Amino acid sequence: MRNVRLSGREAAVVRALGFAESMLGAEILDATKMELEDVSDTLNGLIAAGFVESIPYTEQIDMAEMPGTCFEVNPAYVHELRLAITRR
Repeated sequence: MRNVRLSGREAAVVRALGFAESMLGAEILDATKMELEDVSDTLNGLIAAGFVESIPYTEQIDMAEMPGTCFEVNPAYVHELRLAITRR
């Protein structure tokens, strides 16, 4: 099991995403109340780490495309991400 450590921004994005369904980038922006650039940078970091997946799959998301793209937590890391959020 991997010991996952999230920054405050990463934890806020994962909390907003939840663990049940995918969510549009615009909804993540509304839920986190963060700037577009911060959310897209954070999502790109989470995607690069394998914790979050985009629908359709991309390795990196552009700021312009982010609000209309769906995101979901990678099911392989749900348990570890829940623990990381509760430790905060």
